[in-house]
Amino acid sequence: MNTQDSNKIILTLGFDEAGRGPLAGPVSAAAVILPQDFPLDLLNDSKKLSHKKRAAAEKVIKEKACWGIGLVDHQTIDKINILQASLLAMKIAYENLNKNLKDWCLKNNIDFEKIYLTGITDGNQIPSVDFECRAEPKADGKYPQVMAASILAKECRDSIMIEMDKKYPEYGYAKHKGYPTREHKEICHRIGPSPIQRLSFKY
Repeated sequence: MNTQDSNKIILTLGFDEAGRGPLAGPVSAAAVILPQDFPLDLLNDSKKLSHKKRAAAEKVIKEKACWGIGLVDHQTIDKINILQASLLAMKIAYENLNKNLKDWCLKNNIDFEKIYLTGITDGNQIPSVDFECRAEPKADGKYPQVMAASILAKECRDSIMIEMDKKYPEYGYAKHKGYPTREHKEICHRIGPSPIQRLSFKY
């Protein structure tokens, strides 16, 4: 929740990622600050929303919120491991959000000079950012900012995997989005890994 007193305006930023478990493709993350008047009934943990509801929420989040997306590709995941890649994606998401923060504050009549950022991330690790941030398991089902971040991260990654399906249709990425389904594993064993496969993961 965003709060305000005479000395500072506290803006709470939510982080979440999508794509830690798949065998292929990037990991994505989002960072989101919601305005006070955001319609919270649109939000939930992204995994509990249908694609139609996520897409509708995504549109409103991008219109009203201050947000950023971060992506880390499969090659970097193999080099630094998926946990570090997820945290790096969150850091990149914040950096992209920060590029728009001053203009967003002006648009929402918020004194940029008085803002004080705090962050909440889903899980038990925090990204390397220059403000106070805490990690909390299941935060994507508790805090609107994290719910919004989970929606943006998932929709972004899903759209990438649908595009990858067009390039590599034999792998079925539009269907399973790179997650370790039985079908996905069998395809990899039969014809070999795709160009976006995470080679450090077990099959």
